[in-house]
Amino acid sequence: MARDSGSVEEPLSAAREHGQAAPHAATSRIRFQAALASVVVGTIILGFKYLAYQLTGSTAILSDALESIVNVVSALFAVGGLLVVGWPGDPDDLDSRGKIDSLGTLFKGGMVALAAVLIIKEAGEALLFGHQLRQLTFGVSVTVGTGLASAALGWLLIWTGKRHRSLRLVADGAQMVSDVWTSAAATAGLALVITTGRMWLDPVAAALIGLNMMWTGVRLVRHAADGLLDEADPEQLERVLEVINTNLVPGVIRIHSLRVIRSGHLTHIDAQLVVPEFWTVEEAHAFASAFAHRVMRSVGSNGEIIFHIGPCHRQFCASCEVDPCPLRVQPFVERPWISLDEAVRADPGGQ
Repeated sequence: MARDSGSVEEPLSAAREHGQAAPHAATSRIRFQAALASVVVGTIILGFKYLAYQLTGSTAILSDALESIVNVVSALFAVGGLLVVGWPGDPDDLDSRGKIDSLGTLFKGGMVALAAVLIIKEAGEALLFGHQLRQLTFGVSVTVGTGLASAALGWLLIWTGKRHRSLRLVADGAQMVSDVWTSAAATAGLALVITTGRMWLDPVAAALIGLNMMWTGVRLVRHAADGLLDEADPEQLERVLEVINTNLVPGVIRIHSLRVIRSGHLTHIDAQLVVPEFWTVEEAHAFASAFAHRVMRSVGSNGEIIFHIGPCHRQFCASCEVDPCPLRVQPFVERPWISLDEAVRADPGGQ
């Protein structure tokens, strides 16, 4: 194959590899059906909880119902997200999809926080002005039943999400399972009211649930904000560099300007890849694409990797294994692993 020693003098080409290729149509359909089922079942659960609140007047049950509203809305976002992923659009537009995921999380966090404020308000009014409770045995029965249904639905979403590689379904399933604790807290509050006759224990239980939801909502908002601002991920950076060093092959002379950024649930990896100077653009691009695929597969996360290709300029002959090389000025000695300081440095030569 003919080689042009000047063909890669300008590092203008980039090799990009996406992780987790688009799923098969059947897998996408299963994901969508699971998300849609969570909307339907979640709505039914919400209906029973609201009925229990109307019949009992319990603020603890109201807090459980308000959290179920958040679950239903989150499930609707999951359905919308899966529809967006299934749209025939630009396969390189992973950043926008990550932003959509973060916006969904931001909205959910805001709703959780708003529900917490409403719960604390209702609990405060009940403590100050008192309230009448009735049919508490029925309320306990409904709360226990809907809690078990939420747990079953959550585990189903987690199982489906793991099997079909849907992080959104796994996250929503985990949220459903964790919400069982809200039902448990409401049940405990009602049980104490029944056994002690102290009506004020009901709004106290609701207030505790509201405070816990407020903390959850704040954490969700902070997590979403990090994704929207493309927060750098130091831990993932070290993981990516470890994978690169483990997968080093002749032709990967050095890596520099390495960046790892998280956008939503997606990971974006960007780096300068130094390759032999005498390679043609076509050879360098094919090599970089293959290496990017190898690294992304080993990293094992959703996202993309972009390698910007640059020539060696005969600076690294002592650490370059590619042979024969018509431009070599030094014999090969050894190829050291790429350190973190070198990987993030803009200048590959460190000058």
